[in-house]
Parts: sequence; C-alpha cells; structure tokens
Amino acid sequence: MIINIFFHNDEFVATLVLFFTCELLSNRLNSPAWICPDFLGFLLFLVVPFIQNPNRLPDLSNTCIPTAFDPFAEANAEDSGAGSKEYVHIRVQQRNGRKSLTTVQGLKKDFSYNKILKDLKKEFCCNGTVVQDPELGQVIQLQGDQRKNVSAFLTQAGIVKKDHIKIHGF
Repeated sequence: MIINIFFHNDEFVATLVLFFTCELLSNRLNSPAWICPDFLGFLLFLVVPFIQNPNRLPDLSNTCIPTAFDPFAEANAEDSGAGSKEYVHIRVQQRNGRKSLTTVQGLKKDFSYNKILKDLKKEFCCNGTVVQDPELGQVIQLQGDQRKNVSAFLTQAGIVKKDHIKIHGF
C-alpha cells in the first residue's frame, strides 16, 4: 500500500518492470542480491496488477531512445552555407590564450562587406578583414569576442532582423 503511493505513475512502473524482467531474463543480473526473495516479492507486487489488467500497460512501441545532443548540428548541416534560410551566423573562434576571433557569415550579397566592416571596426575599436571562403562566400572577421556587439549593430542599422541572426560559440 505504501509502495502504491510512490509508484502511482503506471508508465514508470511498467518501464521499471519491463527493465528488470528483461535484465533477469538476459542473465545480466546474475548476482545473488538481485535474486533474493524480497526483490522477487517486490517485482511480483509490481507485476500482478498488470497481469490482471493488461490494458494498464502503456504502449511503448513509439518510445524514443535519447541520443547524444550536438549543439553544433545545425551549423554543421549540409544546407548551412552562406545565406541558408536567410540566417546570419555570428561565431567566435578561440585563437590562443585570451585571443579570439568573431566571424560573421550569411549577409546578403547586395551589401558592401567592406563598408559594413569599416563601420564595425570604427564602432568597436577593433581590427578586422573580409575573407573569401570557397564554401561560405565572403566572411567578415573581427578581433575579439564581438558577438553581442555585432548582433546589436546589424539590427540597429537595419541590415538584418533579430529573428534572422544565429549566435554560435561558447
């Protein structure tokens, strides 16, 4: 009765029973501690209600197995080239020690990258350059971690909407 209070969630109990039953059947739990009468009694206490009423068992056929989360998956996707989905990607790259590099890619080709770079350099008192990349097109590089500054500058200047900016990095 006390255990029913703690295990009122049928899906949790069914998952627990399914796990221990599979483990016992596959002989993974062949230690004497798992086969003790108390544990078998507890397992039967959990299994008997489901045997009496099989409709209580949840449908586990569409259960998803969790996979490792990759925070850079969207940046590494095949369609993440310059101008993909009209996003502007702002990234930071660690150089050495405390030195870092901010890159801006995905701006529309209609804009003059050199004029934008000139304004960014003047605004943030940093050096920078425009690099021609074979995959990504033209990329603006700035010294230091300027991600928030560049994002604010691009939205205030009306070059890009805030919804179309993706900021990557640590």
